[in-house]
Amino acid sequence: MRIGFQEILFITFIILLLFGGKKIPELMKGLGKGISSFKQGMKEVETDINDAVKDKENEGK
Repeated sequence: MRIGFQEILFITFIILLLFGGKKIPELMKGLGKGISSFKQGMKEVETDINDAVKDKENEGK
């Protein structure tokens, strides 16, 4: 189930047809912001879970 070079080239071609060359940088910028926001949210959730686990461990002592 790997994506090869031909598939990536085909997907890129379809994106260029749909959005045009001028919209691609804007789309990538939005995608990058979305990914970084997702990562930040995941870190916050992980921190909250770790804090909850530490609190439970401290209650048991």
